[in-house]
Amino acid sequence: MKAIAIIPARMGSSRFPGKPMAEIHGIPMIGHCYFRTAMCEDLLDTYVATCDQVIYDYIESIGGKAVMTSDVHERATDRSAEAMLKIEQALGHEIDIVVMVQGDEPMVTPQMISESLRPFYTDDSVNVVNLMAHMDSVAEFEDSNEVKVVVNNSNEAIYFSREPIPSRKKGSSEVPMLKQVCIIPFKRGYLLKFNDMAETELERIESVDMMRIIENGDKVNMVMTQAKSLSVDTEADRQKAEQMMIGDELRSHYG
Repeated sequence: MKAIAIIPARMGSSRFPGKPMAEIHGIPMIGHCYFRTAMCEDLLDTYVATCDQVIYDYIESIGGKAVMTSDVHERATDRSAEAMLKIEQALGHEIDIVVMVQGDEPMVTPQMISESLRPFYTDDSVNVVNLMAHMDSVAEFEDSNEVKVVVNNSNEAIYFSREPIPSRKKGSSEVPMLKQVCIIPFKRGYLLKFNDMAETELERIESVDMMRIIENGDKVNMVMTQAKSLSVDTEADRQKAEQMMIGDELRSHYG
């Protein structure tokens, strides 16, 4: 199985402009994502897909591989698919699986990448996988920057939302508080199919790409990870990530 990682990144984030180049322990966030993803031995290679020259130049400067993409993409999946086709053209063969790693996950680990790929080895019907993790606090559960997920007994996503789901209104302390972790492997053909689908109403309302799959009757297979991660959406998140990464073992290999 030929799997590559693509890290889509752009400077124009509405919530945190310029965040891929925001430094954490002296290294741009996109650098942390690249170095840590590239450590995964289950990947043929790792690429950054961007429309911004500053990101492209930085990745090239650290010996990484970057692909310039269009600046009109609204979704990370569109940017990743364009990059995948360019990579395939350069390689002269098709890729089996693209692991899309969001560029705002500076604490990604090689093990997380491997965890996300396991379902493809055991079930040919799997088209897309998404990592999920337990949230540590009600405050995180209620944070609209965190995408929450509810799953069925087969660990398939039922719904994604930026609202706290399922409801805690009855006061239950047993409500599962699960969040999406944006490490998302796609089978090659399904990534292209996904991008050919029209944006759906609930996808637009929730601002969560994965809702497009559910609304079209397909499955998102969720895999639990015990790894601690943080999606950086604000300057406060960057500061929190910096604290969480003090003493980080992986960072010692590249930082």
